[in-house]
Amino acid sequence: MKRNISYCFFGLFKTWLTVFLAVTICCAEAAATEFQVGDDLGWQEPDLNNSALYTQWASRNRFHVGDSLAFTYKNDSVLEVDKWDYYHCSTSNPIIAFDNGKSIMKLDRPGPFYFISGAHDHCKNGQRIFIEVMDPRLISQSPPPSAVPPEPYLSDSPAPSPSLGVAIAVAPCALFMALIVTFLASVCSSP
Repeated sequence: MKRNISYCFFGLFKTWLTVFLAVTICCAEAAATEFQVGDDLGWQEPDLNNSALYTQWASRNRFHVGDSLAFTYKNDSVLEVDKWDYYHCSTSNPIIAFDNGKSIMKLDRPGPFYFISGAHDHCKNGQRIFIEVMDPRLISQSPPPSAVPPEPYLSDSPAPSPSLGVAIAVAPCALFMALIVTFLASVCSSP
């Protein structure tokens, strides 16, 4: 009888430990990240030979709802703008404007975010960034879709190529949780 109780207790302990680890793994996957825009260079006008600096930086990262962007700069500013203002480097109607040297922008929804420098000619020289925040209901295995410029399109801005689709995948956490539930059901139903 004592052996039966200790065996049952040990089995219950293993089950709860497994559930705890699964929840911990899932929560770690959902943790928000703060991205330093431009990495060590920060937010500054790129060299003439490196005008695609911020486009390349954004393409190397995956942004999720809840993440944030940290812009670090001197004698400059960062403006969140709409698509048209982004492609035309227009600073006249920003959604939000920052000029304090260190600005944090929370990515609070899926979809596109457009940022440009408020300093004269910096945007035209490449100090602008398009961020695509992934929809939390979809997990994409492909790069985020490129922005498609509004009409009319000015010829001095390069034309990005649009994405052809989004792949849907099952989150590893959901698969792991399904395996745990299956395991628990088999343990509980055995005589």
